[in-house]
Amino acid sequence: TRHLFSFPVLAHRAFSSSARQLKNKVPEAQKLFQADNGLPVHIKGGTADVLLYRATMTLTIAGTCYSLYWLLVASMPQKKA
Repeated sequence: TRHLFSFPVLAHRAFSSSARQLKNKVPEAQKLFQADNGLPVHIKGGTADVLLYRATMTLTIAGTCYSLYWLLVASMPQKKA
């Protein structure tokens, strides 16, 4: 006999019920990012995108400067004691 609460039935119910509740947000995102408002694409998402972009650029520039500093230090001859 088949049990009422067997795993495949529970899995099917969980997946089918959750799939009906999800909304496709892709068309809204396409409208946002394709809007001709003069902003570059990495800023069109709003304040969070601007902050993420600035943090990324700050870390990139700081990391590059840090690497160049240590490259310069490593290229200098060591003083003999």
